[in-house]
Amino acid sequence: MLAISTIVTELMRTASVERNTKETQISVTVNLDGTGKLEVDTGLPFLDHMLDQIARHGLIDIAVKAVGDLEIDAHHTVEDIGITLGQAFDKALDRTGIRRYGHAYVPLDEALSRVVIDFSGRPGLDYHVQFVKGTVGAFDVDLFHEFFQGFVNHSLVTLHIDNLRGKNAHHQIETIFKAFGRAVRMAVEADPRQEGVVPSTKGSL
Repeated sequence: MLAISTIVTELMRTASVERNTKETQISVTVNLDGTGKLEVDTGLPFLDHMLDQIARHGLIDIAVKAVGDLEIDAHHTVEDIGITLGQAFDKALDRTGIRRYGHAYVPLDEALSRVVIDFSGRPGLDYHVQFVKGTVGAFDVDLFHEFFQGFVNHSLVTLHIDNLRGKNAHHQIETIFKAFGRAVRMAVEADPRQEGVVPSTKGSL
């Protein structure tokens, strides 16, 4: 039985979401106007490291607590964290008056990635990443696609991710997460020239 509960704080762009299934129990809290603090316990240290990139480079406070069926593999846990984080973003964000679009290029040594995001209200993921190897330590890097797909489906964003070059899988994925954080930071920022205005000719997002 799937159970989801949500708490939204009206005066700040914050939200807390819990997702409980037979496979995972996850709680996520976000503050879109934070300072880059992360509190995390997922049982997956490499994923924790990547979530820290989102918080630090997005200047978003994020708290994630996850218990999953890691004895099977990490798939359910990684995907469901993406889903729950996306739900929290969607609940925290009033799309009125934001810049809506964000983009970033981020290098790390030989690796370079580009991330472009649109808080469009329409979920869509275009993901072009050819990892040079399939794992970083024991972590299956293919699961990052599942993370971002879950995030996109539940935050209702259009997201383009391109790893342009890289010879080290750790560097490749770290540039993606850093660029994602920077792009999100740009997109959710308040635009003083659009105060009270939905940035769409349709009048809604």
